[in-house]
Amino acid sequence: MSDSIEFLNGIVLDVLKEIGNIGAGNAATSLAKMLNKKIDMDVPQVKLLEFKDVPSLIGGEENLIIGIYFNLEGDLTGSFMFLLDKESALGLLNMIMPMEFTEFDEMCNSALKEIGNILSGAYISSLASLTNLEISISVPFISYDMAGAILSVPAIQFGMVSDNVLIVENNFFEDNKFDSIKGYFLLVPDLDSYDTLLKSLGV
Repeated sequence: MSDSIEFLNGIVLDVLKEIGNIGAGNAATSLAKMLNKKIDMDVPQVKLLEFKDVPSLIGGEENLIIGIYFNLEGDLTGSFMFLLDKESALGLLNMIMPMEFTEFDEMCNSALKEIGNILSGAYISSLASLTNLEISISVPFISYDMAGAILSVPAIQFGMVSDNVLIVENNFFEDNKFDSIKGYFLLVPDLDSYDTLLKSLGV
């Protein structure tokens, strides 16, 4: 494997940040279409972090979060995750259905998987378009657990490649409402897929 992954800075990081921005923007557009509502979005925060620091970004290792997980398929293999804290997940459900949700049941899980599928699909489509790679995602898997537990498996997997992970933080707003939905996208390619990704970016 190329050593390039250890040097995600400068032009390469700028390109990856731009992919994150475009992917997040397309995800917001997809959410607006799904809800038939105007959805605004803050400028996404794209950060290169050590994997051990990711849980602190989303409230700490013991913070309860929803993790929607996908396998990457095609020219890139690995995994892709969309993370929401409990408050944001319930807020998203309340935007979609005229009910007041306070806990998660099977209907909530099904709705969140579908939302995660649409948002993540939009993000991955942007990545595929910008890199000219054939990339798709599997059916979604969902988990509700502490952040440390949900992130432990990709942390082990990603640790084989690098101590750093690119994470895209998004705030979505329904028009004229103040409560925001905060979500996080994590892209975790397999070992061999990093060369493919970086070569597609001209590295």
